[in-house]
Amino acid sequence: MTAIQDVEFAGREGLTLAGKLHLPRGSYRGAAIFAHCFTCSKETLAASRIAAGLAAAGVAVLRFDFTGLGQSQGAFSQTSFATNLDDLISAASFMESWKFGAYSLAPQLLIGHSLGGAAVLAAAPDIASVRAVATIGAPSFAGHVLHLFQEATAQIEKEGQAEVHIGGRPFTVGAEMVRDLKSRMTAEHISGLRCDLLVLHSPIDSIVGIDNAAEIFTHAKHPKSFVSLDTANHLLTRAEDAAFAASVIASWAQRCLPEVKKLSKAKGGEVQVSASPDGDFAHDIAAGSYLMRADEPESVPGGLDTGPPPYDFLLAGLGACTAMTLRLYARQKGWPLEDVDVQLRHKKDYLQDNQEAGKLDFIDRTITLTGPLDAEMRTRLLQIADKCPVHKSLENGIRITTSLG
Repeated sequence: MTAIQDVEFAGREGLTLAGKLHLPRGSYRGAAIFAHCFTCSKETLAASRIAAGLAAAGVAVLRFDFTGLGQSQGAFSQTSFATNLDDLISAASFMESWKFGAYSLAPQLLIGHSLGGAAVLAAAPDIASVRAVATIGAPSFAGHVLHLFQEATAQIEKEGQAEVHIGGRPFTVGAEMVRDLKSRMTAEHISGLRCDLLVLHSPIDSIVGIDNAAEIFTHAKHPKSFVSLDTANHLLTRAEDAAFAASVIASWAQRCLPEVKKLSKAKGGEVQVSASPDGDFAHDIAAGSYLMRADEPESVPGGLDTGPPPYDFLLAGLGACTAMTLRLYARQKGWPLEDVDVQLRHKKDYLQDNQEAGKLDFIDRTITLTGPLDAEMRTRLLQIADKCPVHKSLENGIRITTSLG
């Protein structure tokens, strides 16, 4: 499960663009922007399902409405392919201003569906953080979509605009859109692309033929990859097709995306806790080079269950220290200890029903030892468990000093 946030950011000429930001739960691998198909929106099944699939794999994804579409401001009749590119650059700038715990959300991956694919190919060189581009059912030249309103092209050029029906919906298309699409040949952008490319296309795509994928792949330089979407339709309306595309992109991205850049990093022996935009209680914990997530369960108002609650980390520390200590002791003694399983539970209760003393903390610890150990060995290991460093620190009491940073 991932967290989804409704977001808004400034586009060209101050217009507000609307989007949805999918934030991964747990580990973070990178950030991506999804560009939707011509006259579509961020709410298409392909956009929502692929974004969710990538977020589940650790990739934060922004899907947004281009100017004049969906919930974004502006008039579609005054947009063009160039304005789509401006919107993508604005989206990248917005992502750069976000962080996911200790990590920057500057997008390393652009994903484009249909005409959105042509847009990400053209915009990639202008977004410094981008290292990889994936296209889904993309045309090899932007003007491919002109066939959708070919009968109205003459009227648009003569009168400046005309109402056309695409996918059963009316749109007012302006002359600038037609001129811009005619002049945009993405082959020039493809040959100059300096990042990893993944081309996904269905061999039975009746809207954008498979020959477009072949042309894109031919013009692109290595590293490049092609994956057939088999029996998928152009809009990827079947859940299994979108899920497959998401899994392929996520797996491919693991190899081509650079190591994510941390905004901060805890030193050895230190732990740094920073708030995450993912919910009211979600926090990212940097322990050396390791990143973990703490949160509250969904039963707590504001909790999203994106990570264990704080007391679980306390139990984890005690449990890990117990197991390590027992393994080390058995190894030194040459005892045949094969495995240690530690289960812990935390509760607050009164001491001997003395409610005046207030509630105290109790930890129940159950240790399961595996291996051909005799009774004397097991008894001694149980005693050693109480001598693990974390156990002794908790029982002796810890003095905590707090200061302002």
